[in-house]
Amino acid sequence: MIVMKKILIADDHAIFRKGLAAFISETVDMTVAGEAADGAEALCMIRKNDYDLILLDIHMPGRSGLDIIKDIKILKPKLPVLVLSMHPEEQYALRAIQVGAAGYLTKESAPAELEAAIRKVLLGKKYISAALAEALADGVVIGADKPFHERLSNREYMIMCMIAAGKTPKKIAGDLLLSTKTINTYRSRILRKMCMKSNVDLACYAARHNMF
Repeated sequence: MIVMKKILIADDHAIFRKGLAAFISETVDMTVAGEAADGAEALCMIRKNDYDLILLDIHMPGRSGLDIIKDIKILKPKLPVLVLSMHPEEQYALRAIQVGAAGYLTKESAPAELEAAIRKVLLGKKYISAALAEALADGVVIGADKPFHERLSNREYMIMCMIAAGKTPKKIAGDLLLSTKTINTYRSRILRKMCMKSNVDLACYAARHNMF
């Protein structure tokens, strides 16, 4: 008898969730046992139900996906989280692993790679690409010589990336369900921590570090 692995998909794009669910349904030993449109809904479902794996988008409305990962690890420390994101590995993968994710894939990954990652994580292992492995190694070796963005909290880092991408404070506030005043406070703090003076400085820095 085949024991079905229960997966929760947490992503704010309904079409992507349905496509991912259809892909998983083609396997003989995995099933989508739930779908969540944001982090708060995902946490609520995780409290009430048992899952074998969470497929999580790092960027959803409300709280940072990085904070959601930390909450999941507090609620159920052994529950693996595999991040599926539109953002390249250079932008969030290292931080996701550091807060407890079992792996990180971009949404452009091939279906075969996705299935391989899911199966590896379900076995209790980490899924780390060659590029991410190199970044992790560099993080250990570099130590005190880390770049400026390593000074930022996960929330500050997310907002910095959004500012660097050209989003206005109003747009960022709407995406994160915060006030524009709060975003401007974050912006001031980010500029101070990174020793910069303007959004242009942040954009140039992000471009140099391949954060787009």
